[in-house]
Amino acid sequence: MPERKAEIRRLVKETSSLPTLPGIITRLSSLSENNKAGVREMARIVSSDQVLSARVLRLVNSPSYGFYRVSTISNAMILLGVDVIKSLALSSSIFEIMEEHVVGLWEHSLGCGVAANIIARRLNIPEIEEISTAGLLHDIGKVIIKIRFEEEYEQLYTVMSDKKITMLEAERELMETDHAEVGEILARSWNLPDKLVEPVACHHEPERSTLHLQKTSVVHLSDIMVKAAGFGFSGDEFVPQISPVVWDKLGINEQLLGEIAEELEERLFEVKNFSLEIQSADGA
Repeated sequence: MPERKAEIRRLVKETSSLPTLPGIITRLSSLSENNKAGVREMARIVSSDQVLSARVLRLVNSPSYGFYRVSTISNAMILLGVDVIKSLALSSSIFEIMEEHVVGLWEHSLGCGVAANIIARRLNIPEIEEISTAGLLHDIGKVIIKIRFEEEYEQLYTVMSDKKITMLEAERELMETDHAEVGEILARSWNLPDKLVEPVACHHEPERSTLHLQKTSVVHLSDIMVKAAGFGFSGDEFVPQISPVVWDKLGINEQLLGEIAEELEERLFEVKNFSLEIQSADGA
């Protein structure tokens, strides 16, 4: 068991070199450890590569944030903050894999970002942009499993079908880990802050969240609401129940949940159009 865990951690951390711009990625990670690193320096590094800039701006202009026509990394930094831009830069290559090869998961992730944005705004929770980013990133571990654990990934759907279990349960049975833990390992290897890491790590089990339960609760609820709406495809059709911890922490009731669901349904049309535009542009 310890050897298996060590092997999984090694393979996931090697994914840090997956993007086509490892030099920039390394510099961004180094900057994240320097509290004196400023917006201008971070923007200069991201902007130094046109491909990376385009990927980040694509994500910044996605429906997950509600900003449109953000045309420079500097402006994006001002609107979203350093942590968000760093997270989007580091994960942009993985999102590109989603866009091209795991479209259902890409749409689910975008939808979760939108849902997180709506919930945080409705409940007047601060740092909405960071919560939206946590929603966007929550299933990034699934892409890493697809990339780094191809043999197990191919078996997942057979196990799910044969045993009528969720993807999460199948991952744990086959791999002795799951996408939430894999996502956490990746996020920590990128030196992302705990307020983004913890919602990724605990979005299925928010009661495990110790430092950022409110943000984790929003992402947990967002994930469930997008699945319940039937939007995108996160790997299985199961819609879990909302954790009692989340009801208590967010102080939501059935009426408010219905209002959020109604707004989300409208916004998901934007997400679908955005996704189709991206696929069309990539296929051109």
